Amino acid sequence: MREADLALIEAGSRTLRAQVTPPAPEDDVPSRPADPELDRELRAVEEELLGRWPETRIDPSLDRITALMDVLGEPQRTYPAIHITGTNGKTSTARMIERLLLAFELRTGRYTSPHVQSVTERITLDGAPISAERFIETYRDLQPYVGLVDGGQPHRLSFFEVITAMAYAAFADDAPVDVAVVEVGMGGSWDATNVLDGQVAVVTPISLDHTDRLGATPGEIAVEKAGIIKHDASAVFAQQPADAAKVLLARAAEAEAEVAREGVEFGVLHREVAVGGQLLTLRGLGGEYEQIFLPLHGEHQAHNAALALAAVEAFFGIGRVHQRALDPAAVRTAFATVTSPGRLEVVRRSPTVVLDAAHNPGGALAAAAAIGEVFAFTHLVGVVGPSGDKDVRGLLEAFEPVFAEVVVTRNSSSRAMDVDALAALAVEVFGDDRVQVEPRLDDALEAAITLAEEEGEYAGAGVLVTGSVITVGEARLLLGRK
Repeated sequence: MREADLALIEAGSRTLRAQVTPPAPEDDVPSRPADPELDRELRAVEEELLGRWPETRIDPSLDRITALMDVLGEPQRTYPAIHITGTNGKTSTARMIERLLLAFELRTGRYTSPHVQSVTERITLDGAPISAERFIETYRDLQPYVGLVDGGQPHRLSFFEVITAMAYAAFADDAPVDVAVVEVGMGGSWDATNVLDGQVAVVTPISLDHTDRLGATPGEIAVEKAGIIKHDASAVFAQQPADAAKVLLARAAEAEAEVAREGVEFGVLHREVAVGGQLLTLRGLGGEYEQIFLPLHGEHQAHNAALALAAVEAFFGIGRVHQRALDPAAVRTAFATVTSPGRLEVVRRSPTVVLDAAHNPGGALAAAAAIGEVFAFTHLVGVVGPSGDKDVRGLLEAFEPVFAEVVVTRNSSSRAMDVDALAALAVEVFGDDRVQVEPRLDDALEAAITLAEEEGEYAGAGVLVTGSVITVGEARLLLGRK
């Protein structure tokens, strides 16, 4: 959650808004409430949440969240769940899983983090973000219990722990959802979401991120992430580095979990670039699914789709209880409606401006490959605003082959990397003549668009904004995407 008031950013600028692509009807990133009083109430709740430990500060304990779940009556036990961990692709995979479940007429709750623009995005019911009114109501309902737990613990509940409890409570309100789709915040074993017993544990590709907290190798990181695999669950694994795969398989064996591995039990059989996305043939646990249109770009999203399909098949018992396939028509309908804001999302034309939330080297490599495959830019300008606690050199090095020039900047968060330090690092990677420094994000966008426009109308120039989910969210607002 960013600390700064985004009112000025939300206002945007007339220059940046020129020739913005209109929001698609299915765009499910909520804007601020139109009612001023409701907006004030939501901001008050956000401020109270921000007064707690930020989600980047981790205490390896489930004591506080367990105590809160206990006084709330264990709401997370009232519905089955699909639990998702990994390094990259978690949110996109969660969105695909949700769409598949909705296509089979199940009521869903989805919990993902961080958010692109609004904190209410993190909690969705039946595919729609929770309303501001419901978010406020849920928080106020939980507030006395949160205070009770705060008083009995050495440390108050963190921002992420309270939001997690809100999601679990919202999913249980009235009639519980048929299934919850839950993304971990960081790691697995000690993540606040892990008071949940997921019937299906999904692990997206593991690479190096949060190495100061999770470990210095994929194998070490996998130890923490394997903690979401529960006894007698189904474990669905994306392709992994060898040391990570060894750890995950050992944990699955210990938990007597049924294992499905990408490249063995399921995978991508064929993919080709199509207008607005890609056309896939996927092999699931129950058979082949052809002519799947996915309106997202990049080979990594095709692999996320295969993982999501296998996860939903496992949830329905396919490959474990019976071998029938899912209805192919429903699968096609589901994937055709998938959105993933801030993931290779085009928000402007002439020149084309693309947003991608890559924030570590693995994500940057995937985004760079997809940019080359889909957009065929002859001159690409990068706008990069990362957090200071990331492998920023690795991020820049991944983008160096595809960026003709880079504009370094920062977002409004206190976690944003110092611009001078970022500029020095960028000069080491790109050379002085390819780096421009703009401390304000709106100025950085203006500068990048100007650099792209200088290449001429027919030169195939474009802009990629990346480095952080926060940077992408703020750029999205500046460019009028609401």
